Amino acid sequence: MGGVAVDVDAGAVKAPDGGWGWAVLAGCFVITGFSYAFPKAVSVFFKELIREFGVGYSDTAWISSILLAMLYGTGPLCSVLVNRFGCRPVMMVGGLFASLGMILASFSTSIIHIYLTAGVITGLGLALNFQPSLIMLNRYFSEKRPLANGLSAAGSPVALCCLSPLGQVLQYQYGWRGGFLILGGLLLNCCVCGALMKPLVAPKKPMAKDVEQDNKGETEGAEKNKKPKAKLLDFSVFNDCGFLIYTVAASIMVLGLFVPPVFVVSYAKELGNEDTKSALLLTILGFIDIFARPTCGVIAGLKWVRPRCVYLFSFAMLFNGTTDLIGSQAKDYSTLVVFCIFFGISYGMVGALQFEVLMTIVGTEKFSSAIGLVLLMEAIAVLVGPPGAGRLLDATKNYMYVFLLAGSEVVLAAVVLASCNFLCIRKKSSTPEDKLENITVTDDVKAEACSEPAEMNEEEEEKGAREEQEKETKKEVLKEEGETDKEVRPESVTVDSQEVERFLKEPQQNGDMAISPETCL
Repeated sequence: MGGVAVDVDAGAVKAPDGGWGWAVLAGCFVITGFSYAFPKAVSVFFKELIREFGVGYSDTAWISSILLAMLYGTGPLCSVLVNRFGCRPVMMVGGLFASLGMILASFSTSIIHIYLTAGVITGLGLALNFQPSLIMLNRYFSEKRPLANGLSAAGSPVALCCLSPLGQVLQYQYGWRGGFLILGGLLLNCCVCGALMKPLVAPKKPMAKDVEQDNKGETEGAEKNKKPKAKLLDFSVFNDCGFLIYTVAASIMVLGLFVPPVFVVSYAKELGNEDTKSALLLTILGFIDIFARPTCGVIAGLKWVRPRCVYLFSFAMLFNGTTDLIGSQAKDYSTLVVFCIFFGISYGMVGALQFEVLMTIVGTEKFSSAIGLVLLMEAIAVLVGPPGAGRLLDATKNYMYVFLLAGSEVVLAAVVLASCNFLCIRKKSSTPEDKLENITVTDDVKAEACSEPAEMNEEEEEKGAREEQEKETKKEVLKEEGETDKEVRPESVTVDSQEVERFLKEPQQNGDMAISPETCL
């Protein structure tokens, strides 16, 4: 039968780990690139907007901040829509919103209009694409999921390397209004990516017509009973200690993670380097990031590494934070180049692993709700981190303290995640083939961890069943003996037990013989 398949129960379908999943991966690659690179790409038009509307740089910087705030802050809304309507329709509507926002922004007459159009509407559209794409990637890949996440995350630096030069060309050729209009048309490709998100449907088993008709009523009744149980936003993920640890650590990490890319160009200019030479640092960082993400995805997918991917994620954050701390002591351009190389590697590792670890912690069924709640918490940190670093720069006039603060925050996040995971999460039992530990335990391993109490309960039930069976057997034997006695001596039922004993012991008048119980029987 035909019809629209809503992917609300896709968690029960086995991930194909290939096939159409590669098309889904391609769509996720494009969506990730638009979501993360677009807020940075629009900064190319800031000088024209300052000249057009007579505002300051801080006023135009709010456009990128609003875009990121919408991308992260609307996470719970996206989770509700995905759980209600499925990923494909939500993404296609999001693509329309993203395009509509930029098209309307090209007709703006004030900076407030751009806040509402390019910031709120386009940001909401990108959010409605980004989160569902990650959910579909999680459903289509299981064994190859680390590699898929690494390849998908590589879309961010690739898009940044493409959109920034494209924005400059559009600005010179058509102005900021024509550039916004063309970028709005480019964002319609999000609808194409959304169309690739084909929902997974469990294959139907062949059944005889008569059996199918007999079970039709029961199946419909069961489906009706299941539907009300579906939650639009599952808050039970907060009962998972591993999820709480991850959320706290990720929120701390975001405070400092995005600070160095924002300030490294200004840092280079402060040291007396030219503008083009300073801007080259971001190109170096992005180029290294392109290869670091898929490489880290391959490493995370190794048999020995994958069960411990949470510790690999902690190492990536520690690597990133330490790079910031050392980079704060840079005094010349060559040192900043080395800093950008190592920062690109560590930044790519974090980008490739952050959602892979979350998928491993909560599993496929709860991931759609978990990612929305995590992004909401990170939205607060995104709005606090870079502006807080900017205020510190205004107060100290020294970039060293900005990088020291960012590095300290990321290192703290790594320590929190690794130590709390090691100390607060009990080690779960696992199979010899795949020994998952601590918060990397998935639903399958949780089931294994509960297998020992289940086996004990089964033994107790079997023991109780045997005892009940023995009791019933004894009752049946006694009942049969009682029926036999009734056939031989029906009056024996009414005789008192003491009189029977006296009768058996005392000699009879007729034969003066003691009657034994064997003789009586």
